[in-house]
Amino acid sequence: MDDVSRTEGTKSPAQDGPAEQHLRDQVAACTLMLNDQGILGYSGHVSVRLPDGRGFLIQSVDQSRASLTPDLLLVCDPDGRLLSGPAGLRPPSEVFMHSEILRVRPDVNAVAHFHHDRTTVFTLVDAPRLVAIKNHAVRWASGIPTHGDPSHVNTPARGRALAATLGAHHAALIRAHGQIVVAESVPALFIDCVHFVENATAMYDAALLGAILPLTADEIASFQQDLKRDKHVSKLWSYYVGLALAHGVVQPDWSL
Repeated sequence: MDDVSRTEGTKSPAQDGPAEQHLRDQVAACTLMLNDQGILGYSGHVSVRLPDGRGFLIQSVDQSRASLTPDLLLVCDPDGRLLSGPAGLRPPSEVFMHSEILRVRPDVNAVAHFHHDRTTVFTLVDAPRLVAIKNHAVRWASGIPTHGDPSHVNTPARGRALAATLGAHHAALIRAHGQIVVAESVPALFIDCVHFVENATAMYDAALLGAILPLTADEIASFQQDLKRDKHVSKLWSYYVGLALAHGVVQPDWSL
């Protein structure tokens, strides 16, 4: 992604407190694990809202998604302006998709943008549209809207337009471009990204065999009733963190 012009960041007095360090470790781990899973490649970004109201953490445009460390994350204010970070690192040009979504969605604390080709395919055809066909895809039972403008979301106006397309949903596609997934925490965001891609891949594969059979309203209601989201997120986050530790993707001293 292209960069946006910003002044070089400096370390703020509030930076590196225990709460922020924990979020830094989680965002770095989420980014590295999404990259390891083939979901987040050379381009894309994960953000998380800072609890003190200063803004949010996000990766710079300059750092590889395969070698990110917590100390390299930037702090941007609620408008997407750089507040602090290592000298010379710049926010991604699409920082505004994060700032504008976080502005209008108080229920959202973490945002991911990525470019998964198999999932993007569903924006390139008249039908079928991406819908929930796997059980954990009931997270998107309200719908998965498609943002019609494929441009980089590199202005506040474009960020506001994308946020309007997303509305109250938990994910959106961007035509011929990529995906946005939002959640209440970084671990939940990671798990949702995994399930979002699993659902799209399963739907693509199923379409090769015959007519798609989306989950019915009754099936969605039944699974939603049985699903314990906190327990599910905790279980899968522990699994994927353990896998990442075993493969040397994340560091054992990170607070995850």
